[in-house]
Amino acid sequence: MSISWNDKDPIYRQLHDRIVASILEGVFLDGDGLPSVRQLASEHRINPITVSKSLQLLVDDGLVEKRRGLGMFIKQGAATRLKDIERQRFLTEEWPLVVEKILRLGLSKQTLLADGELDK
Repeated sequence: MSISWNDKDPIYRQLHDRIVASILEGVFLDGDGLPSVRQLASEHRINPITVSKSLQLLVDDGLVEKRRGLGMFIKQGAATRLKDIERQRFLTEEWPLVVEKILRLGLSKQTLLADGELDK
């Protein structure tokens, strides 16, 4: 799991978002164990407290569960819940901006469908 850090978001949030993306991409499946705090900190050269904060966000989101003495594991249905959340966020936050830009540029449905290649 490679991460290119940016300067605008906190590192713990970027790590959280990368793990979420990995769940959505199927890198981590329901029931899979996550790398340990120590392993993630070493791999990404970040403070273990930063990693712990990121993992705690995943627990708070209901995507990961702690198993005492065993580590952190992806909860059953995490990917499905994430997809539902991401779809809703896209439709309410991102899509209206896209539609606004489409209208501003005067693009037709035919142009979008021909150029967008949505049938991949």
